[in-house]
Amino acid sequence: MSQNPIAETIASLMPRAKQELTELVAFQSVADWAQFPRSESEGAANWVADALRAEGFQNVSLLDTPDGTQSVYGFLPGPEGAPTVLLYAHYDVQPPLDDAAWVSPAFELTERDGRWYGRGAADCKGGFIMHLLALRALKANGGVPVSVKVIVEGSEEQGTGGLQQYAEAHPELLTADTIVIGDAGNFRLGLPTVTATLRGMTLIKVKIDTLGGNLHSGMFGGVAPDALAALIRLLDSLRAADGSTTVDGLASDAVWEGLQYPEADFRADARVLDGVELIGEGTIADRLWARPAVTVLGIDCPPVVGATPSVHASAGALISLRVPPGVDTAEAIKLLEAHLVAHTPWQARLELEVVGQGQPFQADTSSPAYASMAAAMQVAYPGQEMQVAGMGGSIPLCNTLTTLYPEAEMLLIGLSEPEAQIHAVNESVSPEELERLSVAEALFLVNYAQSKRG
Repeated sequence: MSQNPIAETIASLMPRAKQELTELVAFQSVADWAQFPRSESEGAANWVADALRAEGFQNVSLLDTPDGTQSVYGFLPGPEGAPTVLLYAHYDVQPPLDDAAWVSPAFELTERDGRWYGRGAADCKGGFIMHLLALRALKANGGVPVSVKVIVEGSEEQGTGGLQQYAEAHPELLTADTIVIGDAGNFRLGLPTVTATLRGMTLIKVKIDTLGGNLHSGMFGGVAPDALAALIRLLDSLRAADGSTTVDGLASDAVWEGLQYPEADFRADARVLDGVELIGEGTIADRLWARPAVTVLGIDCPPVVGATPSVHASAGALISLRVPPGVDTAEAIKLLEAHLVAHTPWQARLELEVVGQGQPFQADTSSPAYASMAAAMQVAYPGQEMQVAGMGGSIPLCNTLTTLYPEAEMLLIGLSEPEAQIHAVNESVSPEELERLSVAEALFLVNYAQSKRG
């Protein structure tokens, strides 16, 4: 990286950043009190709030959101007449999954092979550290040229919508000229990228009942309707033979026109086993960024260990449907529910419960904020031009903010490049990526302030 004062300052701050990320990763801040203590999330929220206060933020608050979690807010005033930029991250994390599969403890930041490992290191505690680094570098080099609002969410990974509901009830709180969501990532390590589209999502619980209780499979099997078999047939109806998602009435033939994702790269990133086919048809980018995708997240049924020879009376599942840009999530939910009703076999009793949802997102890439970020990324990543990609995941807050502040420009950047393996075991962050993106964000704020001055 060619050095400039901001880049030099951030380079000097990296040891402090590692220590702070170590402290923040140590909080087991999974926003599911059935799995982890509420006190762990509250500890992380207070850590974030203290960090903002230490940087001179005003009105630092722990916002009690309707889903029972806390988001952290702070405001840093800039020069008179300067634009306001909202910086977003989240401190909650996914569960570690299989503790035994982690090479080092999930909640203990560990350096290995040039990367920092730990749950939340990239998604998205590292995103908050990125914001701090950018602001500190600006303060050390003439001051922050914009007014800054920071919001750090406490339940993004749960999809329960607490911050969205809070923002809708307090629309004045997060008003801004532009919004930087620090919860995305570069398409490839070292390739500066902004994310222009996100799929929306819904979570639906499915329960099937067929009998008043389990029955002996020898005495009743073959005639008595098996709820688990009914569930398997129902779930199978959601995919074509090639694995494509098939929800009656939901289009699945959209085409992605931008940056493409080579199949060999995807296979490596997804760790697809040798000889195993990919599912669906169309380009990888079509399937990942422009089309719906259904996933069975879990099934309620007896485990193999301890199973008895029974015809099952009840079975359940949790289904996720990713909704592509251009499709309304509410309409997709109606289609999915109608599909499930129509494809439930044997007139089994079906119960459906929507437990989470969010709209897809599409940014305006022609906005001045994108030009400011492109120029910043060229400096932070010498010889590279900013790329525009989609992301198959969902950030429901984006659409809430777009609805509340339709004039605000929005950019999505972050640390979740493929090698980060977010949501999986052994999640990690590249310190070089953290450093470069912090430089890019700082330079973006300078460029954006200048663009607004004309």
